[in-house]
Formats: sequence, C-alpha cells, structure tokens
Amino acid sequence: MCTPVHAEGNEGDVVDLRVEQGDDGLYLSAGVPFELPTAMEDALYKGIAMHFTAEVAVLRERWYWYDKPVASASRNFRLSFQPLTRRWRLQVVAEGPGLTLSQNFDTLPETLTALQRIARWKIADSASVDTSARHNLAFVFRLDVGKLPRPFQIGALGQKDWSLVVRRTQRLVVEPAR
Repeated sequence: MCTPVHAEGNEGDVVDLRVEQGDDGLYLSAGVPFELPTAMEDALYKGIAMHFTAEVAVLRERWYWYDKPVASASRNFRLSFQPLTRRWRLQVVAEGPGLTLSQNFDTLPETLTALQRIARWKIADSASVDTSARHNLAFVFRLDVGKLPRPFQIGALGQKDWSLVVRRTQRLVVEPAR
C-alpha cells in the first residue's frame, strides 16, 4: 500500500514530481523535460555516448545546524546511437551490482521520452525517515561531463551547449503509516 507524501515548495524544471510512501520506503516519480542541445545531438549521431545522472537526497530539517542527510540515491543513464544499425540505446544503471536495464529505440524522440521519465524509484527506506520531523527533498538531473571522452571534457568547460542541469528542491510531509 502506498500513500502519497505531500509536497510543498517552489516549482522548478522538474514536472510532476511525486513521492509516495510505501510499506518499505519512499518512492519517487518525476518527469524531467529538457531540450537536447545541438552539440550533444551531433555528438550522439557520431557515436559518442552521453551519460546522465539523477541524484536525490532526503534531508531532515534542523533548526540548530545544516539539514541532516538521512537518505540518498543515484541513478546513471547512458544514451548512445549505433550508426551501423541506426538504433538508439538507453541503459539505466541503479545503485548496486548488476542492476542494469537496457532498451533499444528506433528514434531519438522515443529515447528522450524514456530518459525523461522516472517511475517508482526507491529513494529511502522507511526506517531512515522520521515521521515526526520535517524533511526536504533535493533532486538533480544532469549531464555527467566527467564520463565524456577527454577532448569533449576539455571543450565542454564553460560552454552552454554542454551544460544540462535540471533541479528541484521541495518540502516533504511524511505521514505515519496507518
């Protein structure tokens, strides 16, 4: 049984960010709309893979110090184009060994639609979230420039076409289990 967690806060580039409380933890679902810059699209068509990272942190508010991190999770995405077969490939790598999902697509828009949608991602265990405290959620989706080939890393510094960051911070109100 999952119950929705109420979210209060500022609207960001992330749409439809929902956090649900299940019996075993918190689950995140979100839409991450973005336009792929022309330079990235050109590099993809030339066979260079793009790596993206989604990171989320659950922070417990403290009045006397910085917010305390109580849970965090990350997920890596690898987007690539196979020029010989003219197929797109999206690999999703979650935390932990051997947790990889690969999907093939015919077109770039189909691939981007799958990349921009995150569904029921477990971000925290039930034991790590105190229902009597206030919590904030920090979500970041970005291009991982450090995993590009070295010449692209050097050329990407300070260029707008190679910076892709989508983020949102919001307050969570976690309800006690019934």
